[in-house]
Amino acid sequence: MDYIVRILPNMISGLGVSAEIFLVTIVLSLPIGILLSLVRLSRISLCRQIAGAYIYLMRGTPLMLQIMFIYYGLPLIIGIHLDDFPAAVIAFVANYAAYFAEIFRGGIQSIGKGQYEGAKVLGFTYKQTMWHIILPQVVKRVIPPLGNETITLLKDTSLVYILAMNDLMRVTRAFVQRDFDTTPFLVAGVFYLICTAVLTKILAYIEKRYAVYEE
Repeated sequence: MDYIVRILPNMISGLGVSAEIFLVTIVLSLPIGILLSLVRLSRISLCRQIAGAYIYLMRGTPLMLQIMFIYYGLPLIIGIHLDDFPAAVIAFVANYAAYFAEIFRGGIQSIGKGQYEGAKVLGFTYKQTMWHIILPQVVKRVIPPLGNETITLLKDTSLVYILAMNDLMRVTRAFVQRDFDTTPFLVAGVFYLICTAVLTKILAYIEKRYAVYEE
């Protein structure tokens, strides 16, 4: 127990780094994902193809490879060097926006055409239809898959250890390698389980909040 008390401040600090990456990624990737899904459904063929190619690229390559490319590859190719945190955020946002885009696209396509026709009869513009009628229903339908991706994102933040960032996993590994003790792994596991439980509760609340839009 004394050992856990000694390592706890550093591990909490590492958890803070992981949480920061997680929160920034969620805040940025969700709206970008919605925009990508709308472009993916655009009537303009070129826009659909570009969005589709981007989503295919992001979903078809490992997130770790994307992180390494942005941090190590960009300086070699175009001379742009990013610090570890911006590089990690860009990679995570670019990757998860693609996944969120496909989730929202599926949700939008699941809405019946009658909703659009009814809105048109009432004089709604396309933007008003999407914002006031379609998206509230879509949010209700996509909460479960969004929740799964959000929990995956929380665990994926451990990948930033390759950038030498002092996130939870890097701090944990440092203690294990220094002290030859696996207790930090157990502490890290508890941290992740607690964060997952909190996220599950939040998502359950959001799902209940939007149940009013259920057909």
